[in-house]
Amino acid sequence: MSRLSYQRLAKLSFSYTLREARAGEVKTLFFAVLIAVLVSTAIGYFGARLNASMELRATEFLGADLVLRGSAPAQPAQIELGRAQGLSHSSVVEFSSVVATDERIQLAAIKAVDNAYPLRGELRSTASLNGLDQAGGVPGPGEAWAEARLLAALALEVGAEIEIGAQRFRLTRILTEEPDRGRDLYSLNPHVIINLMDLESTAVVQPGSRVRYRDLWRGDASSLNAYRAQATPDLRANQRLEDVRDGNRQLGGALGRAERYLNLASLAAVLLAGIATALSASRFASRRLDNSALLRCLGLSRRETALFYAAQLVTIGALASVLGALLGWLGQHALFALLKGLVPNDVPSGGLLPALTGMATGLVALIGFALPPLVALCRVPPLRVLRRDVLPTPPGLLFVYGVALLALGLIMWRLSLDIQLTVSLLGAGALAALSLGVVLLIALRTLRKALTNGPLAWRLGVGQLLRKPGLAIGQILAFGLIFLAMALVGLLRGELLQTWQAQLPENAPNHFVINVMPHERDAFTSEVHRLSPSASPLYPVVAGRLTAINGKPARANLEDDSQGERATRRDLNLTWSETLPPDNQLVAGSWWSSDQGNGVSVEENLAASLRLEIGDRITFDIGGATYEVPVTSIRTVEWNNFQPNFFMIFKPGTLQDVPVTYMTSFYLPSSDESGALALVKQFPTVSILPVEALLDQLREILAQVTLAIEFVLLFVLAAGLSVLFAALQATIDERLHQDALLRALGARKQLLITARRSEFLVVGAISGLLAALGCELATYFLYRHTFGLEWSPHPWLWLLPIVSALIIGGAGLVGTRKALTTSPLTVLRET
Repeated sequence: MSRLSYQRLAKLSFSYTLREARAGEVKTLFFAVLIAVLVSTAIGYFGARLNASMELRATEFLGADLVLRGSAPAQPAQIELGRAQGLSHSSVVEFSSVVATDERIQLAAIKAVDNAYPLRGELRSTASLNGLDQAGGVPGPGEAWAEARLLAALALEVGAEIEIGAQRFRLTRILTEEPDRGRDLYSLNPHVIINLMDLESTAVVQPGSRVRYRDLWRGDASSLNAYRAQATPDLRANQRLEDVRDGNRQLGGALGRAERYLNLASLAAVLLAGIATALSASRFASRRLDNSALLRCLGLSRRETALFYAAQLVTIGALASVLGALLGWLGQHALFALLKGLVPNDVPSGGLLPALTGMATGLVALIGFALPPLVALCRVPPLRVLRRDVLPTPPGLLFVYGVALLALGLIMWRLSLDIQLTVSLLGAGALAALSLGVVLLIALRTLRKALTNGPLAWRLGVGQLLRKPGLAIGQILAFGLIFLAMALVGLLRGELLQTWQAQLPENAPNHFVINVMPHERDAFTSEVHRLSPSASPLYPVVAGRLTAINGKPARANLEDDSQGERATRRDLNLTWSETLPPDNQLVAGSWWSSDQGNGVSVEENLAASLRLEIGDRITFDIGGATYEVPVTSIRTVEWNNFQPNFFMIFKPGTLQDVPVTYMTSFYLPSSDESGALALVKQFPTVSILPVEALLDQLREILAQVTLAIEFVLLFVLAAGLSVLFAALQATIDERLHQDALLRALGARKQLLITARRSEFLVVGAISGLLAALGCELATYFLYRHTFGLEWSPHPWLWLLPIVSALIIGGAGLVGTRKALTTSPLTVLRET
């Protein structure tokens, strides 16, 4: 036979693929790749769009996509740089000032805004105390909008006049919601908004005044990234660029965990679909050994034979990838249509990238898992045409597993998993598979001895596993991985949702209180506990500046704009406590003891940024007095619980003769705001901040995260079922031949059914046992190093062997039904 051109070889391969399109192994391979691409594409689109949706909603916490903040006005060049990128801009100036009337005064947080404010979210206000609030607008020149708390504190009504510095303003509306209020829970004074044009006339902002300038930016991601990249090198020491992840700990933690979960669940789903591809490709190759030998006899070289079958796989993979990408795109659109009203209407489309990367993922899985069987096909000797017992030389194990691991590594990299996590998962998975394979081999040999005198059905069923222990071990590991992945994703779903619900329970504190004077402490505590019995304790608060570490300036050897460096540039809220606060855990050192001297406990991340260790001495300047204390413990802090939290907690008695106020938080139903107003009237120097709007925004975002988790779990289940089906189809030919022989020898169908049931029950029980053990080990690692959750044993996982046995037992009987219904004469004639 003359050598074929590449064009003719490809044409012949394509026509051959179409002719065999109805073959079971081709269908299985096609749908395995299709599911891999569909899962990857749908999750890619859904994750990207939902993440964009969450970030859009989360940007309301900043009032913009990106904020340039500093203690001095931005330079004109910095403003022009943003406008050159096509970004929308708004200027905000914030400061504290006394608001005065003819009879009273009240310290307030003043915000001067321009007419473009806000760039994200809505500014809402009402014309009367009990009126309906409306969105939009900003105060005009000479006008001021204030919170109801200020009106109550100063005994004012809408229309009254107030003084801020040298300027008089008319109160025209009552503030009900500010989109960027949640960025700073300690800005607790009543808020007043004025027009930026009136700022100069107040004469409040003078050189040396404590003022915060915020330049808000809004635009598409590419323009924002370009602006950030160009502006960062020229930032001054008192300036910082801030996005939603930097501006709010609760949101940053929630979004970070959601992204890691989506990545991990995507990997599990694609990995399962990849295993289905490998099993299907193996059967694809085994069914074509005779054809390959015939092609070799007709003159095709090894290289041409490899190209012939490679073209078939590429054709199948390309068709499945295109269809899978289309179905994935349609699927996520259908879901977003169902979720209309729960997600914003302006969710970005996602572009073509998720579809292209989904197709690439499917093709990588196909190549990585199907290449070893393809190599075996081109090694079939022509002699097999005469002797069917002649088998091709199998490729080396290093090649087979190396290609598969490389494919998995590429998929993990595509999913943007952490490189350390990727290597850990690959290495641990390979080591676990090798170790479990050896254990299973020993277990199967032990089982053979135990069944020597057992029932015939059990000997026939389990004998199927004992005849080819390598194949049996592979099936058990594959099934175990199915249930491990599904249990792991489901378990993480429950744990994350439980964590978020615990983070934001229905009665989470929605009011923060500061400026409680020492002489008012007891009376205020009594009133707060009358309104809210579960209120947090009152914590003493002292403002202090960290000045030195071990006798050296605190800023020495700190990274610029790091958490520690920023902490040295501002006053920290310091406190003391006899007991370790709730949701704080020690990671180093010990809490106070009676025989211990003075000391301070430092939050873990700040300690790492400041490079502090137990025994280091740190110096604070508090009201002009210097206090040097040793670090006696380092602790973690749960910043998401909306309770008063502190970076530094001193041992009681360490800070002597310092001016102190107290702070707390409490829950008050939204229908009982009159209670908060009564507190303001009774304690006029106390500042009470309602954060119900912040909690509502955060709950909406976490609800969207929950939807993402539910959706991804469905795809993991679909991928797991595809592996189960592919694994059963991979052995159907051998089962057909074996059952035909047994039935020809007089075996009844009921005996064969019982044998199959026993085989799959054993496989399912062992797979479930491995899944339960693997899930416990995996969650221990992931909880501690990826999701930051507290790990504890999960006793219900040990139901997996029973569940797995029932599922695989039922699916095995259904999937191998053909072996029991096909005529033995037909099977024996074909062989």
